[in-house]
Amino acid sequence: MKLSVRLRLTLLYSGIFFVVGLLLLGISYMIVRGILDDTRLRLQAAPEFVPNHVILEPSGKLVLVNVSRRDMLNAQQNYEQATMARFLLQAGLVVTLLGVLATTAGWVLSGRVLRPLYQVTDTARRVANGHNLNERIAYSGSHHDVKDLADTFDLMLARLAHAFDVQKRFVANASHELRTPLTINRTLVDVALRRPDATPDTQRLGESLLVVNTRHERLIDGLLTLAESDRPVLERHQSVDLAEVASYVVDHAGEESDAKAIVLHQALASAPAKGDPILLERLVQNLVENAIRHNVQGGEVWVTTRLSDGEAEVSVANTGPIVPAYDLEAIFEPFRRLRTDRVRSDRGTGLGLSIVRATAQAHKGTVVAEPREEGGLTVTVRLPSSASSPLS
Repeated sequence: MKLSVRLRLTLLYSGIFFVVGLLLLGISYMIVRGILDDTRLRLQAAPEFVPNHVILEPSGKLVLVNVSRRDMLNAQQNYEQATMARFLLQAGLVVTLLGVLATTAGWVLSGRVLRPLYQVTDTARRVANGHNLNERIAYSGSHHDVKDLADTFDLMLARLAHAFDVQKRFVANASHELRTPLTINRTLVDVALRRPDATPDTQRLGESLLVVNTRHERLIDGLLTLAESDRPVLERHQSVDLAEVASYVVDHAGEESDAKAIVLHQALASAPAKGDPILLERLVQNLVENAIRHNVQGGEVWVTTRLSDGEAEVSVANTGPIVPAYDLEAIFEPFRRLRTDRVRSDRGTGLGLSIVRATAQAHKGTVVAEPREEGGLTVTVRLPSSASSPLS
């Protein structure tokens, strides 16, 4: 059983008190026992009959009698037993009562001592669940170890916030600086191809340059998306129905699927998730594009969305060649393809499923790929549902 720090401290305090209380009770018992033993020893040293012993008769009259030593010892033994029994009972009740009070006091005091730690934990949990990194603990208590911890955590949050801001600015700048030259190149090549005096060699060269330029555009777009999706979703999270996203993606994938005579099947049930709509659309788009490009001529693709065990699920399956199970992990690594194919450019840049995994992890989801017996893959992404387990 997992015990909280507060409960552990309370048990420690009460345990120490009961140990000390029992120790004091034992010492007191020995002292009282010694006093009674001294009285009995004096009686044992007395003569056979103790003269002029005063007793009180039922009538109220005091009478002087001679009492034997044996009767005196028996009376003393009964007195000792009654005294010790009463002492242990009353002392036990006192120790128990004080132990309960000590446990209560320990629970209250440990709660006050640990309050700054709870504040640190709550702040860390809110940040981890997707809130603003600009949030701080700002502990204002006296200077001690807990304040040092809170100040250190605030400093870490400040550095993380700065790092994410730098990353966001870098991605924005890189997006502009990398895409602009490629756009200019595409425009210049298009203009050259449309010239009336363009020779057949120039036409072939221009078309080859456009293919290379397109591949570079896809590569840069994938790298920027991977950089954006490889961190937790801190902003722009809202409820997104994966069924609507998948329907939109499938509708716009018709041109590419028609080129290979691939049939797209849809089974789209409502699957509300919470996250970044742009990243989730890119996730589904990469799954569908991957299923089309790594398929056979005249193959099929099945796109399914549903709610399963409180999670939003999107699954894309396709026909194709047999995929060995030991090769599956490679397809989720950047620039990796099945059988380490890095040469062919007509099947993408090798970033599609890497972006899918990074986006799923950023949304606290999972992605699993399973080979189909008939050939091809089934890739399933599960995300927390906005109806049951929101990110925020």
